[in-house]
Amino acid sequence: MAVSTASREPSTLAAPVRTRARTALRPLAPGDAHISGGFWRTRQDRNRVDALAAGYEQLETSGTLDNFRIAAGTSTGHARGMIFQDSDVYKWLEAVAYEIGRAEDPVLRSRQQEVTALVAAAQQSDGYLNSVHQLRHGPEERYTDLAWNHELYCYGHLFQAAVAQARSTGETTLLDVSLRVLDHLVAVFGPGHHEGVPGHPEIEMALVELYRETGRNDALELARFFLDRRGHGYLSGLGHEPTYFSDRVPVREASTVEGHAVRALYLAAGATDLAIEDADTELLAHLRSVFATMLATKTYVTGGMGSRWAGEAYGDPYELSTDHGYAETCAGIAAVQWAWRLLLASGDEQYADLIERALFNAVLPGVSLGGTEFFYVNPLQLRSNAQVTGGTSAANGRRGWFQCACCPPNVMRTLSSLDQYVATSTDDGLQIHQFANGTYTAEVGSERLSVEITTDYPHDGRITLRVVEAPEVAASLSVRIPAWAGSALLDAGDGAQEVAGSGVQELDRQFRAGEEIVLDIDMTPRFVTAPHRVDASRGAVALERGPLVYAIEQADQEGPAVVDDALVDPSAPVVERPIDDLDGVVAVDLTGAAAAAPSAAAIDRSWPYSTWTPDPAPVTDHVWRAIPYFAWANRGAGPMRVWLPEISGSR
Repeated sequence: MAVSTASREPSTLAAPVRTRARTALRPLAPGDAHISGGFWRTRQDRNRVDALAAGYEQLETSGTLDNFRIAAGTSTGHARGMIFQDSDVYKWLEAVAYEIGRAEDPVLRSRQQEVTALVAAAQQSDGYLNSVHQLRHGPEERYTDLAWNHELYCYGHLFQAAVAQARSTGETTLLDVSLRVLDHLVAVFGPGHHEGVPGHPEIEMALVELYRETGRNDALELARFFLDRRGHGYLSGLGHEPTYFSDRVPVREASTVEGHAVRALYLAAGATDLAIEDADTELLAHLRSVFATMLATKTYVTGGMGSRWAGEAYGDPYELSTDHGYAETCAGIAAVQWAWRLLLASGDEQYADLIERALFNAVLPGVSLGGTEFFYVNPLQLRSNAQVTGGTSAANGRRGWFQCACCPPNVMRTLSSLDQYVATSTDDGLQIHQFANGTYTAEVGSERLSVEITTDYPHDGRITLRVVEAPEVAASLSVRIPAWAGSALLDAGDGAQEVAGSGVQELDRQFRAGEEIVLDIDMTPRFVTAPHRVDASRGAVALERGPLVYAIEQADQEGPAVVDDALVDPSAPVVERPIDDLDGVVAVDLTGAAAAAPSAAAIDRSWPYSTWTPDPAPVTDHVWRAIPYFAWANRGAGPMRVWLPEISGSR
């Protein structure tokens, strides 16, 4: 197959999601969001320099790139890896595209072109493309096992990579490949044709984004077909349990997220995209209700999603185990993607709150501080002498790759596109949702409102917004006050004023270049409790400071006491201690005690349960040091816990 070299002018870091429909908020225009320093830029730089290079090597070592070469006939051999392994390449390509959009890089561009050419060469003449399936199965077996073969899931990641590549680098080879796939899919699927639905949703939101990029209405119609067909018995008719696949009830009737967490969240994100493009206010309101139920009953304090190892799934309401919690890194990313769409559609800052919580505490723990090792799952506790139970077990510590390598390139593409989650625009101004050093610009009529953010967030709560460019007319500048903030001061030029409550502080006036707005958010550490139905955390507290959830890790403790026996006194003062290692995080010392570890005699006695007696007066004689949860396991995987039993409720 001839490989197209068509290209167009790059748009530089276009938004991961942009809409043709009218939404409450809009992503910033290409090039108008740029993280330039601070906490998140450090993560992006390590992702760009180290993670993408390591990812390329892993794609070679795992045989993923060879699969494309063999399928194209330029090499010989057998397919290696999972049936859906193509998707790892597509997520890596998407990350590379965003990085080139952020700043040109000859090495990255050359690798992008090399890998894109491999993908294009493997595509079959009728548009079908799945290297592993092509090598293991004949054409007659296409789409015969939609539940598990994930052909449509892989196409979804292909489409997203193609759109990112076209928007951010100006190259359209992958987009040409995607449009040939689309032609093929339209001929195969739809009413009166193949009426199956994918076992792993993802293609739905990708089809909508392909429509947004190309204007191809058949892409939007196919997304609508897949979403409306779901929940009508196709997968259960093949003998599969429908809850796992989010196929038990139609999308428009579901009352909560259920089953495989990543599947459920990708499906919800795709449904939100469709609601936006169709201006379907009823569907959007329904999805907002499902999201609210998810937050209230199925979300970890970290923003993590999915409580069961079995099926990588959501459990029942309030089933949020700590040491057996799954909270897959990909599920945290999927939650961010869904919340971003709901934020654009509604303008409601509760979605920006979830984005912040999930990014810091459900996504970032999934990658090492160095950027090249990853957690697949993110439990909130690791016990002493924990045994490895599989390749994804946290007891392994972070790893460079996995047999099912969905998480590493997913983290890569998320960090590469992070600039676009910071701010949005409306006709009359700019909205700041996240706090990251950089410059963010909105079009106000024919003029621009541009703001530079300077901050040491999340370690410090002071955020300075300097107006770089201001229109000659009145404009709006709004700043999110996080839901966790107990208090905050805002100085908009007339002295610091206390901000009442969380939400949005909006300034409407004519701004002038050079003026500064300063927001000071109180970062005093605080303890939080879980709803009483969360049995796994009853009688315990979690520590938060700013947007960060904290954990105690064995590596930081002095003396023989182990974190399994930690008790804390939430009423006692805490002490903040900036530390040099772990990228200079702020540690917090907590007053408490170490419960007596089980004695050898007690263990020999076998039966561990005893008659209830009143608690003696608590004695607080131990200090436990806590660090941000995202930083744990960077000195080896040892005992750790987020939820800390209260000393007054222990025995």
